[in-house]
Amino acid sequence: MSALQANWNYPTAIRTGAGRIRELPELCRNLGMRSPLLITDPGLKSLPMVQDTVALCRDAGLQCGLFADIQGNPTGENVEAGVAAYRAGGHDGVIAFGGGSALDAAKAVALMVGQDRPLWDFEDVGDNWTRVNEAGMAPVVAVPTTAGTGSEVGRASVITDAAKHVKKIIFHPRMLPALVILDPELTVGLPPPITAATGMDALSHNLEALCSPFYHPLAEGIAVEGIRLVKDYLPRAVADGADIEARTQMLVASSMGATAFQKGLGGMHALAHPLGALYNAHHGLLNAILMPYVLKANREAIEERITRLVRYLDLSEPGFDGFLNWVLALRESLGIPHALSAIGINDSDAERVGAMAVEDPSAGGNPVAFDAGQYAELFRNAVHGRL
Repeated sequence: MSALQANWNYPTAIRTGAGRIRELPELCRNLGMRSPLLITDPGLKSLPMVQDTVALCRDAGLQCGLFADIQGNPTGENVEAGVAAYRAGGHDGVIAFGGGSALDAAKAVALMVGQDRPLWDFEDVGDNWTRVNEAGMAPVVAVPTTAGTGSEVGRASVITDAAKHVKKIIFHPRMLPALVILDPELTVGLPPPITAATGMDALSHNLEALCSPFYHPLAEGIAVEGIRLVKDYLPRAVADGADIEARTQMLVASSMGATAFQKGLGGMHALAHPLGALYNAHHGLLNAILMPYVLKANREAIEERITRLVRYLDLSEPGFDGFLNWVLALRESLGIPHALSAIGINDSDAERVGAMAVEDPSAGGNPVAFDAGQYAELFRNAVHGRL
């Protein structure tokens, strides 16, 4: 094995390294799959990587199906369509293949194929997850093609309730995929703007997990190193998409972020979720734009922690200001806009956004308990670029 190859079992079994997609048929068989359904998004469906992966499975004797009817922010209807395709094809497992949306949808399909309750009955509220018929859940192999959400190591899916225009978190401990393949060669063709936005999403996960006030030192340690990997490798991955070392380390940083946010998320996600539901904007890009505004609003509660982080990252400017300036410089170098107005969002719905943010589950992990009015003001500042 090269220095950038390893087999990890935290938080689940992970196969890391270039070319390891070739192990997919064997891994499916290990999980008892003979007829997996590969779930991806429409943008990837016609690309060689998906066609090659389906062919790889079929050549190895697996009856591999393909489902790709998924939106950028997947809906309950998308999940229902996936369940129908799974049942119609007589499938016995799921290959979740693509970016965060495809992975989230695929995990939700794998959950729902054996349930007789509606999807929203499993929203991450109280002990709803105990309603799940575990025996009916399908096994999942997750193959991310972007380095951002870390959904491949998550125990939940973010699904949009289209009727209510709200994103809901569907949760069950066994939604964690049984096996993950982190193959950087699958991310090489990702355009620089998507590499940047998804990479900033990975940064937001690690950063909000670090700043969350809950007690979870394991997650905190993972978050700190995840942030360092983003600092060192995201600019390289954006500058040269064929940089396999940078692509590998960003996939790892992405998985680390989703492992770390078991500790909690915060205001960036509390705002990004309603904005994604209302404006159908890219989740990673929303987090990237919101980041400095939320950091500044949380300053008093996180300054000591961020000061420690700055020493670890060996930034040239010390303290909280040094970190904030690094974030601003990183965003600018990656072509991330400074204000939400740059992506067509205005503040006409500020009060609604504030009310939705305070109700979002991510708000519970913010270091400061903002009320709806404070979230609305934070949103207005981000719309107008007022830092």
